[in-house]
Amino acid sequence: MKRSDIEEGLRMIGLRQRDAVEVHSSLSSLGWVEGGAATVVDALMAVVGVTGALVMSAYPVSPALPLTEEEKARGIVWKVRIFKENYDGPTGLGAIADDLCKRPGTVLGTGLHRVCAWGQDAELHSKGYRHLIDVDGWVLLMGVGIDRCSSLHLAEETVGIPAQIQECWRVPDGVRRDYPAEDWGIGYGSTPEDAWIKVWEEAKRRGLVRTQFIGHAECTLFKARSVLGIYEEFLRRDPFGLFGISHSSKPR
Repeated sequence: MKRSDIEEGLRMIGLRQRDAVEVHSSLSSLGWVEGGAATVVDALMAVVGVTGALVMSAYPVSPALPLTEEEKARGIVWKVRIFKENYDGPTGLGAIADDLCKRPGTVLGTGLHRVCAWGQDAELHSKGYRHLIDVDGWVLLMGVGIDRCSSLHLAEETVGIPAQIQECWRVPDGVRRDYPAEDWGIGYGSTPEDAWIKVWEEAKRRGLVRTQFIGHAECTLFKARSVLGIYEEFLRRDPFGLFGISHSSKPR
């Protein structure tokens, strides 16, 4: 697949000049791409232009590492290594995000949950996803699911998740002691139902999601504000039901 094929696919799904877009991607899902990740970034830049913006998560973490049977028995569901903030090697965010981080004109934010941005208002976008919401920007998922959509976490900051639900994911002190927070990202526990999948299904039911294959990858495009609004709505109305926790089984 050539750059022109990717550009055509991006325009067919609905991206245009001047658009601000949060991108999450899997290069391998696209199939063979002439020039690899750099070609995908070139295509994205060409489609939105310098008056648009590309925004990508750029966390300094490794890909998810294999779990031992002991770790699984302790309740760990995923683990990643956390690198120093000045780390500039390959990360678990993928080759496309890694390539954008190194482009001239890209602004790299700070902290573990840092964001990189290129184009219009790059400085503002690099501070997090709030500006993307303010300008009514898009989210593009290239071969990945809604679980990768970083801007959805803004609903949890705005509305909040009850402590009883958060307890389902709390890393026990003994596990955290063995995996210090400065060195390891740890996933622990789960809720009975996947809240983000429910949000995603509702967004599709409302006709808010556009779909287009680019190469072998199923790509989806939607307004960040619209899907974020569904998550906020669900969190306000019935957070326990959203996560599949019945009133009788709520932790006390």
